[in-house]
Amino acid sequence: MISFVAAVAENRVIGKDNKLIWKIPKDMEKFKKITYGGTIIMGRKTFGSLPGVLKGRKHIILTRDPNFKIENNDVVVLTSIKDLKVYIEDTDEYFVIGGGEIFRLLLPYAQKLYISRIHKEYEGDTFFPHISDKEWEVKEEEEIFDEEANIGFTFQVLTRK
Repeated sequence: MISFVAAVAENRVIGKDNKLIWKIPKDMEKFKKITYGGTIIMGRKTFGSLPGVLKGRKHIILTRDPNFKIENNDVVVLTSIKDLKVYIEDTDEYFVIGGGEIFRLLLPYAQKLYISRIHKEYEGDTFFPHISDKEWEVKEEEEIFDEEANIGFTFQVLTRK
């Protein structure tokens, strides 16, 4: 089962110059709690933006580059969406963490979304795809204020209708 985990600004921005624009500790806590012990799926650029292989998680990197290699037992590199079929059809939950192109590509396969809706607009060059209220239903919702970052966000869990 494919699930998305994303922090999204009010204008759907999720990044700029291959980086997160914001640093919101309470959002990062949510991300870690959701993904720790699981498998995260991302594009090559998103993997490159990380500080390295994230502890306690398996990584699947989707790239068009057949020469892209990572020598780490916690990392699998795939070059085709067809290679993801086994994960899409699995009953276990796999977490897509970005970037924008990967979110757009995998949205038709997603069954669950964990979204932190940041209460601010940002300038950026990477956007989260539009999701329709006709296709998605909010199952959980929590208002959170991060004192350290001085910003609020709404954390939502949505499921496909």
